Amino acid sequence: MSQQVNDRLETLESRLAYAEYTVEQLNQEVTTQGRELDRLKHQIQLLVDKLQSVQPSQIASMAEETPPPHY
Repeated sequence: MSQQVNDRLETLESRLAYAEYTVEQLNQEVTTQGRELDRLKHQIQLLVDKLQSVQPSQIASMAEETPPPHY
């Protein structure tokens, strides 16, 4: 093969190796983010469950409150 073909082949191999490395790094990041997302979903569900189990407050809502005397 000519030197030009060898140089092009070497460039393509180098680019392919870099692309494979990049894909692997991205795959690891997606996997990490997937685990983090699962953890956050679990925490949100725990908070939702906790909020649903809380007794209603004895304090009236703003809509139910009578206005202060200066109104």
